[in-house]
Amino acid sequence: MTLKTSNQPILEVLNISKRFDMTQALSNVSLKMYPGEIHALVGENGAGKSTLIKILTGVQQADQGELRLSGAPVKISNSQEAQTYGIAAIYQEPLLFPDLDVAENIFISHQDHGFFVHWDKMYKEAEKILSGLGVRIDVHNSASGLTLAAQQAVEIAKAISLNVRVLIMDEPTASLSDHEVKQLFRTARQLKQEKNVAILFISHRLEEVFEIADRITVLRDGKHISTRPLSTVTKESLVREMVGRDVDQFYATRKTRAVGKRICSVKNLSKESTFYDISFDLHVGEILGFAGLVGSSRTDVGLAMFGINPADSGSIELDDNIVEINSPQTAKKLGVAYMTEDRHQLGLAMPMSVTSNITLASLNQYLNRYGIIKREKEGKTAKEFKNRLQIKTPSLEQEVGTLSGGNQQKVMFSKWLNTKPKIIILDEPTRGIDVGAKAEVHAMIHELAEKGLSIICISSDLPEVLAMSDRILIMREGRQMGILASREATQESVLSLAMGQKIGIS
Repeated sequence: MTLKTSNQPILEVLNISKRFDMTQALSNVSLKMYPGEIHALVGENGAGKSTLIKILTGVQQADQGELRLSGAPVKISNSQEAQTYGIAAIYQEPLLFPDLDVAENIFISHQDHGFFVHWDKMYKEAEKILSGLGVRIDVHNSASGLTLAAQQAVEIAKAISLNVRVLIMDEPTASLSDHEVKQLFRTARQLKQEKNVAILFISHRLEEVFEIADRITVLRDGKHISTRPLSTVTKESLVREMVGRDVDQFYATRKTRAVGKRICSVKNLSKESTFYDISFDLHVGEILGFAGLVGSSRTDVGLAMFGINPADSGSIELDDNIVEINSPQTAKKLGVAYMTEDRHQLGLAMPMSVTSNITLASLNQYLNRYGIIKREKEGKTAKEFKNRLQIKTPSLEQEVGTLSGGNQQKVMFSKWLNTKPKIIILDEPTRGIDVGAKAEVHAMIHELAEKGLSIICISSDLPEVLAMSDRILIMREGRQMGILASREATQESVLSLAMGQKIGIS
């Protein structure tokens, strides 16, 4: 890959350190970025990536160290100063104003039109920027109706309008389809090649790192481990540097185990305009994977089974009794739990403590007759789950929003395991967590199944589904395409069904 870099770095991070109470988030971290390169930053959750990004964008200040821009020392006290220096960031969840239109969102942070807004000029400039990115969006439309991919494009357009020199992309692909990821990568390469922008790309998806990066920097436990050109890095060496262990120690393989009796039978479950005639059995101690491409409505089936968005027709049997699940409260009483894919918005109360989150779904167990929480009992439960799931937190009273993604995921597991379910529906259980935490979650799921918990695992990570599942139900556009036993499931057979091709297996 040919780089359009200069010998002069655009951004230098020199011996940056940052501490939060007892946690050393960064320790003497150094990094150089050059114009016209895509520089990947990788590491486990808790490695210090987020802290470094916040320092670069002025959200937090380093305890020691120095930042240099084009060789000159700079102090970035807030996000406005970062923008002034040409440093911008886009995130996994775009930060747009839904009630404003596209053009207004692009220019919201810097009205260069004087006291009065020159609307015609603003709309023309917005159209010019988006057109230059190869993106077709009506700049007069409200941002509330945009797809996630379109929102990302608007965020990039906003950065370009600020004359961006360094663009930070923090997990930008986590919620995008393959097609949308390709479009985003085309845009990133265009910014690199045509505008000489330096891009810092953060992702847990290593295949994306190898596809787009020119150089790769590894952080581990707040320390700089390495910076190397892509050509000198392998997946195995990268994972080893990220976690300090070899890659074959992470990826759990499906364990052969005998499943028990049927605990659940779903027959012809349907919801108008969403999914149709879904039928399957689930057994005690079984992991049933749900696979399919974006738009297959896998999640909608899970939401129906938990009563969030009940089905219109069909039946659900639990322990040979037909049940009607029309609310999450009913589902919980019947022993069904659902762990959402969106832990930030729906799964956890981020400002609340680890303890409060663990007991949130079963709070009635901790109330005395006057409705007051039994703090001692609640704390005992939280401590048990902390030890059982090895949750890393300075304190059980720590705000859960301050934990790494992997530990947040463990707290969400604890929350639902504390309801003592018979069946748990896991929707994207390893989304947005690193390879080390992913392996721990996989091992946890295997252990739960071995202890008799029945599990439905919805995942867009096909290798994960293949490694975890006893059987796999494949969906396409709301319809069930087949169920494969683990012995007959391969990436090719699952993808063939997901794409509507019959493979001769019933």
